[in-house]
Amino acid sequence: MGGQGQAIRTCKYRPNYPSKPFGSLDEARHWTLAFVQWYNHQHKHSGLKFITPAQRHDGRDAAILQHRKQVYEAAKERRPQRWTGETRDWNLKDEVWLNPERKQPDELRKEA
Repeated sequence: MGGQGQAIRTCKYRPNYPSKPFGSLDEARHWTLAFVQWYNHQHKHSGLKFITPAQRHDGRDAAILQHRKQVYEAAKERRPQRWTGETRDWNLKDEVWLNPERKQPDELRKEA
């Protein structure tokens, strides 16, 4: 299933996931298109540091994450007693996996 597994799991746990089969192919298409729109443009993914795939794809992620970092740093400066260590890491890796393998491909090649 690869990367689609997370989307399907998210789909099944949506509050509006149909409890009965769709009445028609058009109904199924309409619901699926609405889900895909929500998933890509509204759903904030934990693996993407709580930005949407559309924000990542469009290159808006860097500015959003930089702003969050500044907000956290300002909050820590105002009330340092609330923090036991560093603020949240808002750095996003270049590669993001929806369902990461336990061992990355380069590790698997070394073992072969």
